[in-house]
Amino acid sequence: MGTQAPTDQGSYARSEIDEKLAKEKAIDDWLPITSSRNAKWWYSAFHNVTAMVGAGVLSLPYAMSELGWGPGVAVLVLSWIITLYTLWQMVEMHEMVPGKRFDRYHELGQHAFGEKLGLYIVVPQQLIVEVGVNIVYMVTGGKSLQKVHDTVCSDCKHIKLTYFIMIFASVHFVLSHLPNLNAISGVSLAAAVMSLSYSTIAWAASLNKGVQQDVQYGYKAKSPAGTVFNFFNALGDVAFAYAGHNVVLEIQATIPSTPEKPSKGPMWRGVVVAYIVVALCYFPVALIGYWMFGNNVADNILISLEKPKWLIATANMFVVIHVIGSYQIYAMPVFDMIETVLVKKLHFRPTSTLRFVTRNVYVAFTMFVGITFPFFGGLLGFFGGFAFAPTTYFLPCVMWLAIYKPRRFSLSWWSNWVCIAFGLCLMILSPIGGLRSIILSAKQYQFYS
Repeated sequence: MGTQAPTDQGSYARSEIDEKLAKEKAIDDWLPITSSRNAKWWYSAFHNVTAMVGAGVLSLPYAMSELGWGPGVAVLVLSWIITLYTLWQMVEMHEMVPGKRFDRYHELGQHAFGEKLGLYIVVPQQLIVEVGVNIVYMVTGGKSLQKVHDTVCSDCKHIKLTYFIMIFASVHFVLSHLPNLNAISGVSLAAAVMSLSYSTIAWAASLNKGVQQDVQYGYKAKSPAGTVFNFFNALGDVAFAYAGHNVVLEIQATIPSTPEKPSKGPMWRGVVVAYIVVALCYFPVALIGYWMFGNNVADNILISLEKPKWLIATANMFVVIHVIGSYQIYAMPVFDMIETVLVKKLHFRPTSTLRFVTRNVYVAFTMFVGITFPFFGGLLGFFGGFAFAPTTYFLPCVMWLAIYKPRRFSLSWWSNWVCIAFGLCLMILSPIGGLRSIILSAKQYQFYS
């Protein structure tokens, strides 16, 4: 009898471990990022387009007018190259440990910097980006709806922006209950098509309008200080335009992977297609918009194009549909974080009621903040530099250096340090300009007016 006890204990311990693993697997199958791993490569293409091409593309001609021809083109092209490189790094690092996948940005951060430090470095920045984008998109969606209403019905009674933001939010109270990234792939595809459509409308309509009379390409600000601050703010606008990296690993997590066929193959194919689409959206809009309107271009190119009315209304409606998709792509990792904390740390049961409550609360929160602070341009510059530059331009490089430790002064070493230097400049300079423009617009602003 006495000899039986250890085996009993061993089998008891084993069954306890099995039970724990089964429980963890059940939770992973419920969480939005890891629940569905059957995406195709083209899902990654349109998820990336939706995440990357934001309404920020419409402010690129304005950013060009604050940067000028030379610096403007240089910053646009450099950003495109650097962010494509850092995106490649993240796709490569997703499965660099055999048998393990880093499904979330912070998991990669923990591998690079250690359990605690990785969380402290990545999670605050990722949350600022994702929640920031969601708030800005609430305002963008509301403003575009308002523009559709005012364009189609110019004699109608004026309706406050607040109500349009609420109308826009109402869509998300429904869509937010789609369980995971694969479930929103239809919404995302529509959004990606829309982004290409309204970008094309923006540059084609500008080209059709022709170069304006007495167009000027000099800096608009009256004082040297104003010129410098505007330049900094424009850097933030450009950083914001290339901000898809925060959801890259989460998108890659949805692609199936085996040792023979790792997920990085299909993911990279999708990324290359996405980046070609990004170039087709960004460069024509920025360069043609600035060429036609000079430094008189509005901070949203569609505002400079007043006619034909039907076309501007259509373009704004496309923006609304695209921003609906983008909001969902950026909200999904936030839902994942909130639900992970509630289920794994606070031991709530993973139920649909829990999901219903948390997601509605989040959408309501972003709507409320968007209604309270709707000065769109300045917020972009501020958030753009503060959080987008690190997560997009240099955090992947720092992780790459920490994990792979390339030889000093080798090509890999140099390219990473150049990206880090460029990203640091963006991070330090653009919030200065963004903060100034927020202060200037806040002077004339009345709450909930």
